[in-house]
Amino acid sequence: MRRLRCSWSSLKPLIIVCTPLALLPLPLVIRKKEAECAYILILMAVYWMTEVIPLSVTALLPSLLFPLFGIMKSSQVASVYFKEFHLLLLGVICLATSIEKWGLHRRIALRLVTGFGVNPGMLMLGFMVGCAFLSMWLSNTSTVAMVMPIVEAVIQQVLNASEQASKDHKGALNGISNPSLQFEDIEAQYDQSEKIKSIEAGITEPVQTAPEPEEPETVKPPPLYNGKYRTCEDHMMCKGLSLCIAYSSSIGGLTTLSGTSTNLIFAEYIYQYYPECTIINFGNWFVLCLPICIIMLILSWIFLHWMYLGSNFRASLCYRQQSEKEKHTAKVLQDQYNSLGPISLQEIITMIIFILMAILWFTRNPGFMPGWSSLFPEALRYGLLISFAHYQQFLALITWKDFQACMPWEISLLVGGGFALAEGTKISGLSTWVAELLTPLGSLPPLATVTIACLIVTSITEVASNAATMTIFLPILAPLAEAIGVNPLYMLIPTALCVSFSFLLPVSNPPNAIVFTYGHLTSMDMVKAGLGVNIIGVLTVLLALTTWGTPLLNLDTYPDWAPVVNGTGV
Repeated sequence: MRRLRCSWSSLKPLIIVCTPLALLPLPLVIRKKEAECAYILILMAVYWMTEVIPLSVTALLPSLLFPLFGIMKSSQVASVYFKEFHLLLLGVICLATSIEKWGLHRRIALRLVTGFGVNPGMLMLGFMVGCAFLSMWLSNTSTVAMVMPIVEAVIQQVLNASEQASKDHKGALNGISNPSLQFEDIEAQYDQSEKIKSIEAGITEPVQTAPEPEEPETVKPPPLYNGKYRTCEDHMMCKGLSLCIAYSSSIGGLTTLSGTSTNLIFAEYIYQYYPECTIINFGNWFVLCLPICIIMLILSWIFLHWMYLGSNFRASLCYRQQSEKEKHTAKVLQDQYNSLGPISLQEIITMIIFILMAILWFTRNPGFMPGWSSLFPEALRYGLLISFAHYQQFLALITWKDFQACMPWEISLLVGGGFALAEGTKISGLSTWVAELLTPLGSLPPLATVTIACLIVTSITEVASNAATMTIFLPILAPLAEAIGVNPLYMLIPTALCVSFSFLLPVSNPPNAIVFTYGHLTSMDMVKAGLGVNIIGVLTVLLALTTWGTPLLNLDTYPDWAPVVNGTGV
């Protein structure tokens, strides 16, 4: 691994220098604005995907290269670097900062987890639901960073309980079939044996009718599995709990427009380049994506349960008496919740602001009726939300230093660079050239074209930033949809969702990296589990696209707000 890092470090300067030189024939030979813009697009795509220089630095290239090639003036480029997206992002970060500072997220997560139960399957499901709910409003990175320490505390308690049980029972539990992390109900299997019942209840002195010889002191405990786990089943439980946190945080962010940066990038792109499109709003997006989130969570839980806990779902879903391990788990969760103390005034105020902002988001432009945004000029609509969010500072809930520590300034520049790149492709005519080039794809069924696009972005986002991938593909896929006569939303919505499915590698996104650092997983564990969750995600998105998504967003007709390039209709 160290050699690979050293070799990659030595390759970075080579990529930085050789990529622009290798692409120079494109603008020098063709000498058209389309070729010059394509040169900048490809250069930025390579830099973004390899991350040889920081993402934010790459995002600033249009401000230098567009004026240099005469594609746009400096004043034009600068104006697109700051959009309404940034105001909305500021408001979301203000709210998230207050939630994190006063511990409201821990209270919500612990309450949700304890409500589901403490056997391994329900514990996994509880953490998945808790992470998904939090990531609807917070970034998936923040969610995992906040919840994973709670999971690790539970894991350590379970491992300690396993060790204690092994010492007390002296191997009596080693013969349990389908140990499934040794949370199985032994009473159900040995309901006629009072001796085993007493052992499972914690009575370590079985009734004896005659004295038995003492065990020789030379008997040694069984060696630890893989260095720190009592059994393979314990290790599998740790893997399952770790992965469910990483995956559910990414799944939950799909549900709201503010849940992920890619959702916000998509929405701002639609507002910017299809200004007459009013169908993309907080309410419609929530109605579309909430079922996707629920289906993905259920199927991912079933898949991870089958991989790491076994196929005995009845033991997880049916009520039974708690084992000793489950009692230890319940105690540590309750102790974690009790350590928070009574709910504070700051938490109450944050919760009120949180609820009010959610209501304002939903009622801003619900789609089926005029929203409150129709009462104000366009320039004030997001300004009201940001002012409402910043009201937290006047209530002394957060300080400017708190906000600065949580604000993803790199994402702000990255998105600004993406908007500049999209504007450049439009002005230079590159988007029209791409549309003409991709017109033959109209011979394929639209669903097949969408599926190919989803698979491509899902693959690329495994090795590149989600936001960067979205920024690269928006100016390509929108002209493609126009060229083949398909509603642009039919093409862009699935790819905007699939770009968040970066589940395969520890480096695919920050949540994966965070859970990987806790040491319970290998890269191959994440690849095997992530491949299944990726397939679940793509299939679920395509299901939504062809069922409830089509009538909800009128995806089966070519809209009036999109330019006519070719035939219409899906």
